[in-house]
Amino acid sequence: MTDDILFKYESLVDELKSYLGNSKFDSIFKSKTAGLTKPEQFLIKMEMSRLSQPIARFIDLRGQVTGQVKPFEYEGKQHFMDETAIEVFEKAIERHGGYTLAVYEAVMNTDNNHRVMQKKAAQLAQQPEHQEEQNFDCQVIKFASYESRREERMNYSIKITVELEKSNTVAATTSDISLSGAKIKLAPRYHVKRGQILGLRLVGLEQDFELGLKNGIQYEVVAVEKVSADFNHIRLKRTFVENNEKFDGFLESFIHGNKRRYKVNLDNTLDAVVSKGYEQYYIPRVTSLFTFFSQHDDKIYPSLVLTTENNIFIQRYFCDERKLSCLYTILNQQRINLLLSDPSPVKEEYLYTFTHVVGGKVYYYSATRSELATEPELKQLFFGFGSQKESWQCFKVQLMPSHPDDSFIPLSLPNTAGKDIEKLNKPPTPRVQGMVKDVKYLVILTSVGTKTEQTHYQTFSYDKSLVNQLKRFGHGKHKAPPKLETVDLEYVNLRAHKRYLYKTDILITLPDEQVYTAHSRDFSVMGLQIECQQPVSFNKGDVVELSMPELQKITKKYQLSALKYEVMAVSKSLTTINLKATRIADLPHMGVKFFTQLIENNKDKLKVSEEAPKIPGLSTALRNMVTKSVCQFPFYLHKEAAHFKTGAIGHGLYPSSLHTILQNYGLLNDTTTIDPFLSTEQITDIITPLIKDRSRQDPPLQFTLFIRFDPKKSTLQEAVKSQCVADDNFSPLHLFLKKGLKSELVFVMRLYISRTGRPDTDYLSNELKYVSQYALHKAKDLEEALWSVAGVGDMVDVTDETLSHLDFTAELIEQMNKRKQIWLKRLT
Repeated sequence: MTDDILFKYESLVDELKSYLGNSKFDSIFKSKTAGLTKPEQFLIKMEMSRLSQPIARFIDLRGQVTGQVKPFEYEGKQHFMDETAIEVFEKAIERHGGYTLAVYEAVMNTDNNHRVMQKKAAQLAQQPEHQEEQNFDCQVIKFASYESRREERMNYSIKITVELEKSNTVAATTSDISLSGAKIKLAPRYHVKRGQILGLRLVGLEQDFELGLKNGIQYEVVAVEKVSADFNHIRLKRTFVENNEKFDGFLESFIHGNKRRYKVNLDNTLDAVVSKGYEQYYIPRVTSLFTFFSQHDDKIYPSLVLTTENNIFIQRYFCDERKLSCLYTILNQQRINLLLSDPSPVKEEYLYTFTHVVGGKVYYYSATRSELATEPELKQLFFGFGSQKESWQCFKVQLMPSHPDDSFIPLSLPNTAGKDIEKLNKPPTPRVQGMVKDVKYLVILTSVGTKTEQTHYQTFSYDKSLVNQLKRFGHGKHKAPPKLETVDLEYVNLRAHKRYLYKTDILITLPDEQVYTAHSRDFSVMGLQIECQQPVSFNKGDVVELSMPELQKITKKYQLSALKYEVMAVSKSLTTINLKATRIADLPHMGVKFFTQLIENNKDKLKVSEEAPKIPGLSTALRNMVTKSVCQFPFYLHKEAAHFKTGAIGHGLYPSSLHTILQNYGLLNDTTTIDPFLSTEQITDIITPLIKDRSRQDPPLQFTLFIRFDPKKSTLQEAVKSQCVADDNFSPLHLFLKKGLKSELVFVMRLYISRTGRPDTDYLSNELKYVSQYALHKAKDLEEALWSVAGVGDMVDVTDETLSHLDFTAELIEQMNKRKQIWLKRLT
């Protein structure tokens, strides 16, 4: 009844909200509600009283709004809000005279709030003309969205009595209970609202235990959830006005002693395992380099870089002959300031680079797309000359805020779940906090250039006599640049076999009979890492023959010569080589058989190769900061029988343009479909043949996805047409793209797709172990779901760069971009 009346007079309630805090509110209220009945006036007045209550609730809009979120302090409490929310907050504070519930609700209901947008989109999607005929079996994984609980909740149903008002007591039951809260089942005819104070008597417990509670327990209503026609769930939190330590101790020990019998509530933990499970696949496979920029006084400089086996090549590319990073001079203060002047939440730019070697010294040259656009003559010269170099690269640069507070993501488990949990839930060490305390921004560098695009740049004509003018794009060498700390991402349990430290002589023979001498650094069942005495001439993918004279002396059973191994990686110095055993058909490999027996017989003697982090905990802290600021479009390929299909997508703090399109059609809820963008047929015909035989160790494969989008269409299926290609020849798509440029919106996405190995269950072990204790079947279901992930992909928007290489006029592209910006701005 209460909700019905408030809904009936919604416009009046909204109007009265605007007068809260006004000294003449009572007289205004009387005049505005004069035509209402006394009960209706009473209910609306109670709603106004609720909204006027001062609160101390923390506002964190990261991942909840389309605007750029930043720290905002009010009365000593730090909130995270975007400009729209801050404006609403300040106006509401001024109107209401302080931080009240009305202020909080105004901030949480801004037009650019994802929840509000989704609600509107869902309402629109429910209309017949907006219904999609799709299978919504693709999960939406909201990165770093899991919450931690302060304490365990036990699913426990007992009889209680609820005192709604004086002399109005009703019977009910609990659904779950914790030390500081409860969830109860109450018939819908009993109306309660948020903020209401209730008195509970735990009748079911008082029959068996002496609780010492003469007046019951006082709770405050946190939320009312409609469950069915028979009952509502009322979520409650204790006010602790009783100050009864004896009862608190009893309840805590009762929950701890009976949680296995009655089971604990696992909702938070289950959500966390799913999110973290997909995160642990994505972050290690990203091809983009994560660079953190710190600010000291007025200087902004790169201070930390998080590397993976897929992005390490970018970090190495920017290291000169001294092995010092030159990012300090390339992403310099001037360029960072120009990027920061962009009002977009994620500031984007293209960076073009090449190197020139003189006297053994490496010199870097670089320019941004914006810089070259202002000087057409130098643009031709830079592209035409620079693209001739083997070192030519095109990077997509994305800059966004990064907060040191994000370095800590506690487990979804409360400290009461076990002795070890409290230790694991501690924030980063002072040393780690000291390393990240000045971080202000995260810059993501993605190598997006292709050989075809480089070839196109090589056709640019230029005056060779003007080459010296490129000096303005050159970067000098600083004798002592600020140290850029390189941090390897720690993720475990991904190697198929353990590696063991062992040094023995190795002879490498090439097909041309050339021989290298080397020694092993470590070995596993399937491979070795070796150190050569001189730089080698072979490359990744070559097959070489190994002989092991010292090891041959200890075995007659296995022939340890002419063993075929594939080169998996060669270090920059050309002396450290990673090798993997190569089998011919199904014939046994003598090296594999020998090392299998050697390991089996000497496990106690062999030392496992483990690289200890230089600064324990720093990798985890940076990983958390990256996870909190994902701005791309992660997607996951699940294997069904012999086929792949998209089983999940990721949604980070900053939505990409594709997230925005899904949002527009109300398709960014718990499940979604991206078939109109990337169909099962495209995955089967174009992607699967190339990735099916890949392994987790192989670098990602690149594909390009061309999307035409007509925002005037009422369904996503009608609005989107797409083409996916595996090579750099885009000429067959000329007519497809031209039509889109003339009247629709065009998006070009570069796809980087990797095969996955087994899940990094160590990353999830604490939550999985906790779930297993109380619901083993659910833990198994979660593990099976994670094992079904066969591939992980990243979509990076490369529209501007790709279209500039195709045979379209600049005017046609510019007009399409204007339409796109207007449409995106309208939504955000």
